[in-house]
Order: sequence, then structure tokens, then C-alpha cells
Amino acid sequence: MAEKQKALIVDDDDNIAELISLYFNKECFETKIVHDGEAAIEEFERFKPNIIILDLMLPGVDGYQVCREIRTKSSVPIIMLSAKGEVFDKVLGLELGADDYMEKPFDSKELIARAKAVLRRFQPNRSSKEEKGDIKKVEYPDLVVNQTNYSVIYYGKTVEMPPKELELLFFLASSPNQVFTREQLLDHIWGYEYIGDTRTVDVHIKRIREKLKDHKSWRLATVWGIGYKFETTEQL
Repeated sequence: MAEKQKALIVDDDDNIAELISLYFNKECFETKIVHDGEAAIEEFERFKPNIIILDLMLPGVDGYQVCREIRTKSSVPIIMLSAKGEVFDKVLGLELGADDYMEKPFDSKELIARAKAVLRRFQPNRSSKEEKGDIKKVEYPDLVVNQTNYSVIYYGKTVEMPPKELELLFFLASSPNQVFTREQLLDHIWGYEYIGDTRTVDVHIKRIREKLKDHKSWRLATVWGIGYKFETTEQL
């Protein structure tokens, strides 16, 4: 029997937390509820969740700080929840490493759907794909991006990347020197619900660049006024 996936739910509102837990339980998740940031960080170590549903407005240590702390040690998927609808809040959450962001009030079924989508990207069926030889991987000097097992090898070392960052890098690197607009990247990587929020792309490009510096053979290039491309040199 397959082991149940675990969801850590962090929200100081008992009713909302219980509702989220109920929906995840119906989908055969094991859940754990905590109501503040300090407890979330402690429980993350003990519970070892597959996904975290994290409210931003928490007593004491807020959701931003929790996300920042967890990202120093893990790339586990994080979906942020907030009553705030400002673009700044969404961008800041994404900059700190969140994989998705939903505003309250939200539809519980949509939350579950998004959680499953993130988990599919983060935990693909590696063995079946490898058996079929269907390994999605791009290689450049000192860089290997593998979307089958969601790994990035840079100068021989593994670089931790949340699912959306890796998918964006893989997509661009799979079409070297081709320019994509921010809207095209949103459509391919995030889907229809993010259309119009083009700063999301900029945030993720910035985070990737912080981890992968420009190489003499390749780089993530900005095409001003249009978007981005994975630029390679002639010898490739």
C-alpha cells in the first residue's frame, strides 16, 4: 500500500484550518494543523510534510518568515494563503520561495487541485518514465536540468529549486535562443489563473539567476520589452 502523503496546514483560524484539513483528508492525505509560525517550523521537522498550506498573517513569526526559514533547508511545495490581495504581497511570497498563492476566501476544491498539481510536478512518477526511456533532460556545459526527477546539477553539485523555478528553467533551456514573452511563459508554466500577473515571471527569473550565474557558454538573458531567452554561444 502506498504511503499517505502529508499536508502541514498552518493557519491561526481554527475553522479555516479544519476545513482545509477535511478536504485533504477526503483526498487521503494525512494532515497536521498548527496555528502559529514557530510551531510550523518545529512541526515541519517532525512531521516531514509533502506539502505546506501556509497562511501569511500568523501571530509571532509570520508566514513570510516561515517560508524563508523552510526554504533554507527544503524545496517542499508551499502554497501561501492570504486575505491580502495586493500584488506586492503575492510577489514577496513568490520571491521567498512559495510555489503558489491563493487569496481568501478561496474555493477548497481549487486549493486541492492546485496542491495536487504542485505535487505532480514535485514528485513525478520517476520509475515509470525511466523504464520507458522518457526522461526529460537538457544538458549544457556545467549544467544538467532534469524534469523527470526534478533535479538541477550545476558544476557537479545539486542545486535546490522549487518546482516552478525548475520548470521555467527547463522550458527555456529546452528551446535555446528562442525568445518567449512573459505572457507565453505564464501560460506554459503557471496556466490561465496567472495570466496578467507578469511580475511572477520576473521574480522566478531573478531567483534562478541568484542560483545559476552566467556561464561562458549560456545564460538567462533578458530581451528588453519582450521577455526572456536561454542564450547559448555559437560553439554549442
